[in-house]
Amino acid sequence: MRNRGVSPRRLVPPIQGSALLGWLGPLLVATFGGILRFVRLDQPKAVVFDETYYIKDAYSLLRYGVERTMLGDAKNPVADNRLITGNLDIFKQCPESSDCASFVAHPPLGKWMIGAGEWLFGMNPFGWRFAAALVGTLSILIMARVARRMTRSTLLGCLGGLLLALDGLHLVLSRTALLDIFLMFWVLAGFACLVADRDWARSRLVAWYESAPITELGPRLGLRPWRLAAGACLGAACAVKWSGIFFLLAFAVLTLMWDMGARRALGLREPYRGALSYDVPGGLAAMALAPAAVFMASWTGWFATAAGWGRKWEQATTSGPFYFLFDSMRSWFEYQKQVLGYHSGLDDYHPYMSEPWSWPLLLRPVSFHYPTNLPPSACGAGKCAEAVLGVGTPALWYGAVLALIVLIAWYVSSRDWRAGAVLLAFAAGWLPWFYYAIADNRTMYLFYMIPVVPFMVLAIVLAAGLVLGKESAAPTRRAVGAAAVGAFALIVLINFWWLYPVLTAETITHADWWARMLMRSWVTAAPK
Repeated sequence: MRNRGVSPRRLVPPIQGSALLGWLGPLLVATFGGILRFVRLDQPKAVVFDETYYIKDAYSLLRYGVERTMLGDAKNPVADNRLITGNLDIFKQCPESSDCASFVAHPPLGKWMIGAGEWLFGMNPFGWRFAAALVGTLSILIMARVARRMTRSTLLGCLGGLLLALDGLHLVLSRTALLDIFLMFWVLAGFACLVADRDWARSRLVAWYESAPITELGPRLGLRPWRLAAGACLGAACAVKWSGIFFLLAFAVLTLMWDMGARRALGLREPYRGALSYDVPGGLAAMALAPAAVFMASWTGWFATAAGWGRKWEQATTSGPFYFLFDSMRSWFEYQKQVLGYHSGLDDYHPYMSEPWSWPLLLRPVSFHYPTNLPPSACGAGKCAEAVLGVGTPALWYGAVLALIVLIAWYVSSRDWRAGAVLLAFAAGWLPWFYYAIADNRTMYLFYMIPVVPFMVLAIVLAAGLVLGKESAAPTRRAVGAAAVGAFALIVLINFWWLYPVLTAETITHADWWARMLMRSWVTAAPK
């Protein structure tokens, strides 16, 4: 006789509210975040911070399929100055195209994405920042949807999207053509796909349990499109920056643990053997082969031309397609070895550098833009300021630190899968940098934290769910919880609004700029 003790509601709890509201609410929040990111996107009309590398590499990819060397350098920004005036003659001229090959330390996908905006809107500040603003806005939508799925609450999902929209570091990187916002986007998208796959797999297990003969190992679940999509997204994260590999490894373990937990919750006699036999092979394809395919595809431009860095490192005299492929791969692997060697020795001093332990406390932000030649007439005062300060919203970040501590206690006491997933993702994006700080003394910056900011927001959302209490709680208890969560969101909004002028290069008086420097270390992060 079939055991009917397993409840589908227990394995896949329903989501509160209608499907329409489940989309309408997140879309409205994303629209709000998009307005913040797209309005005045072309300001400042300058090449901001490390845009000097990526916007030109992206343009080179559009023109030549690979990165080429440019006119000038950091001390003599000939190419940057020409771009601001609309002059696109920025490439060095070489006798052979391969002589102009530029060594770059990061994979090409993020630069291809920047290049898409340049192709659509031109080689100007709006064009090279368009893709960053777009994925920043889309990440707010994804955050709202994944928070909704994890909490089964549309209200909490919209809270997650709103908080991400109000983070200062997320805003700045969404308005700047750096790679890190694209890394964050693909990591968050991959995580969201895995959460969707968790629900999908559990629904299939429940359907099998209710209709098919029971076996010790359980069923094969077949093709899992959400997990394949997750692998592709995480491969894209690695194709933006190599640090995406930490999330890929962590999430591969996470999805296996979820599969084992689902089969055990179903009451199967051999849940672990069932997961190893039926889930792991497909998981390897999704979390190993799919990422590898996406990563290699991002290098198509390098393979398609002979002008890339190290392209002819292994040049055989024998011709033919087999030898071409073999030699190309050998040259590519040698290139990747050079990249890894480059990162291991990156320890030059920079005035904005900081240590990983200080990042959650926002002790050393990065000044992306701070011109010193503004005339007094620009703001109607004796001294004016126009700043882009790469810093998170303090109320949000400090709240996230407390929420992460709450999640640790929650996971230890209850083994809740949501707390465990958020803590693992946060650890995967933060802890590896301690190794590089100790072993390599590497030059690092606060904005390296942007891939874990969504998980800091998720920690707050989960903690807010605990504060709100269950639906069955007393009305007074729910009202007090709602007031506390609402008050926190309002504080974050006010804090963000206060910082907004120094996040978006608004021209303000020097006194107003000074008032927004909440710590002395923030002041030293801006040129004097």
